[in-house]
Amino acid sequence: MTVRDATCADIPELIRLREILADRMAQDGTYPVDAQWQEAYADDLRERLGSDDMAVRVVDAPEGGLAACGVGLIFERLPGPGLPDGRYGYIQGMTTDPGHRRRGHSRAIMVALMEWYREREVRRVDLHATSDGEPLYREFGFVEDGYPSLTWRDPS
Repeated sequence: MTVRDATCADIPELIRLREILADRMAQDGTYPVDAQWQEAYADDLRERLGSDDMAVRVVDAPEGGLAACGVGLIFERLPGPGLPDGRYGYIQGMTTDPGHRRRGHSRAIMVALMEWYREREVRRVDLHATSDGEPLYREFGFVEDGYPSLTWRDPS
């Protein structure tokens, strides 16, 4: 299996996989799925693929299309005691097509993303996990950090 960088040609498949993940996340909680996000997602991918602050890694499906994908992002906030340079990572959109699960695709993508973070000396990486993905992320050393994860969403 080969993990590679996504290209603009992969965007339709990246959207399809993100739709699968959105449906799965809705099963675990109250994750809202807004209409018409796909076009904005595609536009952002076209703009940011290959940038210094985003890595999109994919595994091709043997029959064509993508078997799995994952996105690594780097953000900056004010430096602090636990984050001296203010940079932190966020893993988003880790998804494996249901027909390709249990073959190591997500693990291989996680290895590639964590290597990307280490090369950039990012010392903290966050993610939100579905119940399906949580055991894999724990194997990579992800833990609760002791603070509640709280979210505010505009009710309008």
